[in-house]
Amino acid sequence: MSGHGEPTPMTAHAAGPLTGVAEVPGDKSVSHRALIFGAMAVGETRIEGLLEGQDVLDTGRAMAALGAEVVRHGPGAWSVHGVGVGGFSEPEDVIDCGNSGTGVRLLMGAVATHDMAVTFTGDASLRSRPMARVTDPLALFGTRAVGRAGGRLPLTMVGAADPVPVDYATPVPSAQVKSAVLLAGLNAPGQTVVTEAEPTRDHTERMLRGFGAEVRVEPAGQGRRIVLTGRPELRPQTIAVPRDPSSAAFPVCAALIVPGSDVLVPGIGLNPTRAGLYQTLRDMGADLAYENAREEGGEPVADLRARFSPDMRGIEVPAERAASMIDEYPVLSVVAAHAAGETHMPGTAELRVKESDRIDAMAAGLRACGVEVADGSDWWTVTGRGPGGVPGGATVAARLDHRIAMSFLVLGMAARARVTVDDAGPIATSFPIFADLMGGLGATLEAVA
Repeated sequence: MSGHGEPTPMTAHAAGPLTGVAEVPGDKSVSHRALIFGAMAVGETRIEGLLEGQDVLDTGRAMAALGAEVVRHGPGAWSVHGVGVGGFSEPEDVIDCGNSGTGVRLLMGAVATHDMAVTFTGDASLRSRPMARVTDPLALFGTRAVGRAGGRLPLTMVGAADPVPVDYATPVPSAQVKSAVLLAGLNAPGQTVVTEAEPTRDHTERMLRGFGAEVRVEPAGQGRRIVLTGRPELRPQTIAVPRDPSSAAFPVCAALIVPGSDVLVPGIGLNPTRAGLYQTLRDMGADLAYENAREEGGEPVADLRARFSPDMRGIEVPAERAASMIDEYPVLSVVAAHAAGETHMPGTAELRVKESDRIDAMAAGLRACGVEVADGSDWWTVTGRGPGGVPGGATVAARLDHRIAMSFLVLGMAARARVTVDDAGPIATSFPIFADLMGGLGATLEAVA
C-alpha cells in the first residue's frame, strides 16, 4: 500500500519516441528548506515554484503546527510568516511527516534546541526507517529522543532547555544529518561545527547565507568543515525554486533509452553537489547537452537536452560521486540495463536505508525483468543487455518507494514487454505529475484496475 490509501498498480508499455519539453516540478530539497527557513525568519518569505508533492506539503503543515503562518496563493506560490530563530511553539498534536525522510530529519534538527516536546510519526515506510543517525548527534546539544526500538518512529523529541554548541564529524556522508545539526545549531549559542569527510549537497549552507546567517565553509581533507554562528536573526527572502534534478532524471533517462527520443528539461538545478548522475551518464556516452546556463536564487541552473543514446557503455561509477547522486542510482541502473557491459556502483550503502532498501528493490525487479545484477552491502553491478535488450514482462514491487516505482516505469518504456509496478501511489510524494508529464512526451502508462 502507498501509506495513503489502497495500492494503485501502473503499467508502462514500450513507447515510441519521447519528444517535447518536460517541465518537471520544483526541487524537493530546496522546497523543504525554503519552508523551514522561512518559518525561522522574522517576517514574510515568498516562495515561487515550490514542489507541491505530498512530502513538501507535510513539511508545510508541520511549520504551521509549530506556529508559522503558511499560505498557498496559487500553483507553486506560497508565503511563510516566520516566528524567528527559537520562536517555535509546542504543537498540539503529533506531526505526521508521511513518507518524507528528509522532512522528518530536518524538522528534528529544527526543534531540537527548543524547550518543548514534539512527537513525529509517518507512514509505514517512514516508521520502518532508522532515525538514530540524526538523534545521536542532536543529543550532543542536550536533546533527548524517545522512540521505538532502533530509534524508529513514532518518536518524541524533548528539546534542550539550555543547548550547547556542537562540533560534530559525520560518520557517513549525509546531507540530512549535516542539515539537522546545522538547524539545531541555529538556536544554540556560539559556533556549531559540522565536518564531513565527503562533500554532500549544500542547499542548507547556501540558503542559510541567503537568509542572513553567518556560515563559513572550509576545506577539510577531501571534505568540508562548516562553521555556523548561532542565534542569528534570519531575514525573510523571495525564493525561486529551481526544477528538481532528481525528478528530471526520469524523463532524461527515459529519453536516453527509448529510440528516437529528444527531450528538453528547462531550468533544472545543477548544484555541483547534486549533478553526479549527469556526469555519470556523460561518462557512459549519453547524448546530453546543457543550454542557457545561468544562476537563479544562488543555485546554478540550465536547460538540459537528452537524446536517444544507443552507444552507451557500462562504467565504474566513482565511489566518491555517490553523495552527489544517491537518489538517482535506481534510475541509473535502468540506463545501465540498456547499456553494453557492466556498470559497477560502489560506495552505495546509504541506498539500503532509504524509503526502501533500494539496492535490493532494484536488484529484485531487474532480475525479474531479465537483467543480471550482483550486489553486496555497499555496492551493486548491473550487466547491460544493450539497446532494446531488456525482456521486461514482470510485475515488480515498489516497496512504498516513489523512486523505485518511477524507475521501473521508465524501464517498461524501453523493455520488450510491459512492466508493471504494484503500487504507483508513492510517486505523489515527490513527482505528482509524473504520469501526465511522461504521457505528454509520448510514453504509454496505464493505471491497472
